[in-house]
Amino acid sequence: MLEAALFSNAGAKASGAFALPADYFDGTVNEPVLHQAVKTYLANQRQGTASTKTRARVSGGNQKPWRQKGTGRARAGTTRAPHWRGGGVAFGPSPRDYRTAIPVKVRRLARRSALNARAREGAFCVIEGLDFAAPKTSALVGLLEKMGLAGRKVLLLTEGIKQNVYLSARNVPGLDVLPWADASAYDVLWAEVVVAERPAVGGEVTDGTVEVQVRVPKVKVPKAKAKATKPAAPKAKAAKKAAPKAKVAKKAPAKKAAKQAAKKKKGSK
Repeated sequence: MLEAALFSNAGAKASGAFALPADYFDGTVNEPVLHQAVKTYLANQRQGTASTKTRARVSGGNQKPWRQKGTGRARAGTTRAPHWRGGGVAFGPSPRDYRTAIPVKVRRLARRSALNARAREGAFCVIEGLDFAAPKTSALVGLLEKMGLAGRKVLLLTEGIKQNVYLSARNVPGLDVLPWADASAYDVLWAEVVVAERPAVGGEVTDGTVEVQVRVPKVKVPKAKAKATKPAAPKAKAAKKAAPKAKVAKKAPAKKAAKQAAKKKKGSK
């Protein structure tokens, strides 16, 4: 597990180390992919506007400078040949597009390799969220001085776009501010130290092997228990309804027996 130094908003270094998320910072550095990503980035920055004229585009030179034979000089058909002064340029540059593309997965792997390289070197720091009420260059420079990063090339990665932080750093040489999702492999390798905001990176604070920050998951009450108690009420009502019917059934034979006994007494008289 890779760890990084943790700083507060005021630039004070925390006592415990910061454990970087293992699913992203696994310590793997793919150098061939890094080379390909950097080469592609630099090629895409070229404008491709360099242009020279060939012997076909240079004006003049339509007439043969001297006759073919008899002068003692070398044969010449035009004064605009590449070896003549004022002539065209042989194999010179012409406007073209230098842009190349690499797969998205390769670009992501290169970015991850660059961050892992800085983390392995101990050049990756984590700072609590930066919230500037207004652009203030002196406040940001003072923060970097407290962190011991004055005079070094620093890449500050923020959680999303923070305009005040960007405006505070745009006049500082050797300091670049980018959102965490927009930083490329070249940007990470350009900087000597990478400082990222804690909400953007994730991870937890550790003190040796003991984790200080623990996230307690929310426990939801299952609804199945409430549903299980509802059917009990109708059964009780059904039992109560069935009881009167049984009593009525028992009383009916007793009345008939009483009537028959009364009839027998009258007949005997």
